[in-house]
Amino acid sequence: MKLRLGVVGVGTAWDSRHLPALRALSDRFEVRAVCDPVYQRAETVARQFSADVHDGFRVLTNRSDIDAVLLLSANFYGDTPIHAACDAGKAIYCAAAIDLQDEEASALQQRVKQSGVAFMAEFPCRLSPATLRLKELLAIKLGAPRLLFSNRRRVSVEKHDNYNDHKRDIVELIDWCRYIIESEPTSLVASAHCAADIQQSDFSSLSLDFSPKDEVGTGPLALINCGDYLPESLKESLSYRRPADLKVVCERGIAFVDLPNTIVWFDEAGQHQETLDHERPVGELMLMHFHRAVESLVLKSSSLEDAHRAILIANQAIVSCHQGKRVPC
Repeated sequence: MKLRLGVVGVGTAWDSRHLPALRALSDRFEVRAVCDPVYQRAETVARQFSADVHDGFRVLTNRSDIDAVLLLSANFYGDTPIHAACDAGKAIYCAAAIDLQDEEASALQQRVKQSGVAFMAEFPCRLSPATLRLKELLAIKLGAPRLLFSNRRRVSVEKHDNYNDHKRDIVELIDWCRYIIESEPTSLVASAHCAADIQQSDFSSLSLDFSPKDEVGTGPLALINCGDYLPESLKESLSYRRPADLKVVCERGIAFVDLPNTIVWFDEAGQHQETLDHERPVGELMLMHFHRAVESLVLKSSSLEDAHRAILIANQAIVSCHQGKRVPC
């Protein structure tokens, strides 16, 4: 079955991730229509697929020849295209960072569930080959994770895009740690630099405690560092002494993950390095996963639940940042 797609918002990862993946999976996807606040940008993308251009996302989602909506940027739309897709009964692939308060996130979750449409939140860290291999090693070699150190830094860009990218990074890294530990954090401490709002700062740090309730420090701990402090003129410094995307200290060893394909791990036998370049690019893996979810007769809602949970935890990080103390998740 070939899914007919409508693209809403052309995100920053279009050229590097979504366009190559859609071309590689042309036997499974066909782009029929494009909508973006910048009409010229929408025209450029539409020409790549001989698709139509629309001024508004509601017209796009109501087209009878559209099966699913790819929401790739929410800079000007927010979560309204998701509601429109639910109204039209269209499946949703969400790669956009959406700024939602707790009540809004809960309401959106319920709206998607009630509509019965397939929904997938884009979490590249989860489906990256290095992460999948890490999960195997935790099960058969390294044992349960005890400490996680996650790092991400970007070149600072225009303020509005910087805000959304920073929020997206925090939510994604929270989900990544939850996925690896296979548990929920019970409390967190957060701090930020240059702003009272952790999602508008140029650097933020979160410590997620996965200990049992009222037993702080007895269980796994995840430390997330996320920065947007490097100006364009210094972008070459991104690669200098770059920390691993993720370091995991386990019961019987330690692992270093560099997305998407490299993992180095140590156990009693010494060092092991694996480069998983033979695997499909993560953009293709995510779209293939979405295709299966749409075709399935059983609604796959785990992605929706994970996205909802990660947003709620990110909101609690803002509370911790404002109050300057540990808060429950």
